[in-house]
This record gives sequence, structure tokens and C-alpha cells, in this order.
Amino acid sequence: MSQVVATAERIVRAPAERVVAALADYEDTRRRIAPAQFSDYRVEAGGRGEGTRVHWRFAATSRRVRDQILTVTEPAPGTLVESDANSSMVTTWTVSAADAGVSSVRVRTTWNGARGVGGFFERTFAPKGLQRVYDELLERLDAEVATG
Repeated sequence: MSQVVATAERIVRAPAERVVAALADYEDTRRRIAPAQFSDYRVEAGGRGEGTRVHWRFAATSRRVRDQILTVTEPAPGTLVESDANSSMVTTWTVSAADAGVSSVRVRTTWNGARGVGGFFERTFAPKGLQRVYDELLERLDAEVATG
């Protein structure tokens, strides 16, 4: 098994504190900015940042749907980590000030990929597909929190 990695990054037109607060708001903001690939969304515990437990179904493709139960931790300021109880998938959101009133948001997801030919295709195609989903989510985040 080898690790599969998908990343996306975007400048968001809002201060880092506002962006982190929006990303950590699983009750409202995250529900609103989630693209169509996320369904059956529900908060099971908490709702804001550390200690939140959230469930959703993620449709990577029409035949590849993951039932995810994520526990959120905040290991450092500006960082949210979502660990899936049903798989090896871990998503890390990192927000940092990029300039006056704007932030850089980076999302990185890793998981243990399949072996053999299936693993080759997963490592080749899954990161680009997930990056497209994250690009849409980050665009929605920017629209949600943008200042000016």
C-alpha cells in the first residue's frame, strides 16, 4: 500500500481569523459551502472546531462513495485536521495570513491507497478529482467570507 495525496490551495479575500472560523464552523458555514459531492451531512457532536464529530457521504465518482465520520482536532493555530473513523483518510486545512486582509488556505488529504493496478489508477486519478472538489469548496469559501 502506498499513500495517496491530494492538495489544493487558494488565496481567500478575508483575514485568517475569519477564514479559520468559517472552516471550523461545521454546523453552518461548512454545510453551506460543501459541493454536491457531499451528502447526508450531519453534525454528531460539537459543531465548531476541536472535538467536532461530523458525518457525510462523499461521492468521489458515481460508483465510489465513502461514508465518512470525521473527528476534528486543532493541533496548532490556523490548522484543522479531520480524521475519518472509517478509513485512513486524513484532511488537514492550513490557513495563514498572506497579505493585509487576505489569507492562504491549503487543504491536504492523505490516505492509504490500494495495491496493484487499482492502486496505480487511484494514485493517478483520485488526487486530481479531489483537487477539483476542493477548488470548488475553496471558491465557495472565498465567496462566503470575502471582504470588500
